[in-house]
Amino acid sequence: MLRITDARTGDSVTATPARRGLTRVQAHVPRPDTTGLRVLLIADVLVRALEIGGTPVWTVLTGTERRAELRARAAALGIRPFEDEGDSGPGLGEAQVLHVLGRADARPATDDPSSGEVTSGDVTGDEAAGGGVTGGLRLEVAPAGLDSGVAEDDQSATALRLALLARPRGETLRLGAADLAAAEDQLARWRGAVATWATRPSGPIPDPVRDQLRAAWEDDLDVPAVLGVLRKVETSGTVPDGARFETYAYADRLLGLELTRDIGRGVPA
Repeated sequence: MLRITDARTGDSVTATPARRGLTRVQAHVPRPDTTGLRVLLIADVLVRALEIGGTPVWTVLTGTERRAELRARAAALGIRPFEDEGDSGPGLGEAQVLHVLGRADARPATDDPSSGEVTSGDVTGDEAAGGGVTGGLRLEVAPAGLDSGVAEDDQSATALRLALLARPRGETLRLGAADLAAAEDQLARWRGAVATWATRPSGPIPDPVRDQLRAAWEDDLDVPAVLGVLRKVETSGTVPDGARFETYAYADRLLGLELTRDIGRGVPA
C-alpha cells in the first residue's frame, strides 16, 4: 500500500485510507517554469501509482499562470491532462485529498538564462508552497531549472521526463545539456533492449523483482529506486529476456517513459 510522507507533519501515512475510495490529486503550479513542470510530473506519477493499486483518482490543477503554456509543456512530457480547478466544481465526496506543490521552505525555481543557479520567482514563499491549502496530505517538490541554452523539443521531451524523475523530488535540481544527453542515451539503450527482449519467449516477472518495484514506489513514491531496480534487471544474469520485457513494460505504467515504443521498428540486435 502506498505510503506518503506528509510534509506538514513529517509522518509517513497511508495515501488512501479508504480502500478503493475516490482520491483527489491536486497539483498546485504557480507558473509554467521547470519547477512547475516538476510538480505536475510528480503529481502525474502519483496518479499512476494510485491507479496501479486500483484507486480511482480525480485530478485537479490549480494556481497556474499561463495555463496553456504549462499544458503544452506537460503534454510533451507525457503528463496526462488535469482538470482545471475552476471547471471542477465542488468535491465529489473523495476519501482523501493529496496536494502536490512546491516545497514550503523554498520559492519555486525559474529558468534564469543568465545564470547556472536555481533562482526564485517574484512570489511569496506562502504562494510557492500553496498558501491557503487546507486538509489532506502534502507532497512537496524541490525547485528545478534548466541551464541557459538547453533546448526543449518533442524529441528530447521524454529525456527531460527521465532526468526530472531520476533524482529525489526533495532535491533541488539544475539540469544541463549533459544531463539531458545522458538521459537520452539511457532511453535509447533501454528502448532498444526492450524491443529485443520482446522477440524472446515471454516469461513472468520474477516475484522478488515485482516486490522490489512495488516496495520502491509504495515507499513515499521513490521513483529513483524504481529506476535502480530496472538497472539491476538490465544486467542480471538470472532474469530471462522475456521476463525482462515484462518487468520494463510493467514499470513503465508508473514511469511513462514509452519504453516499449521501439517494438517492431527495425530488426532487433
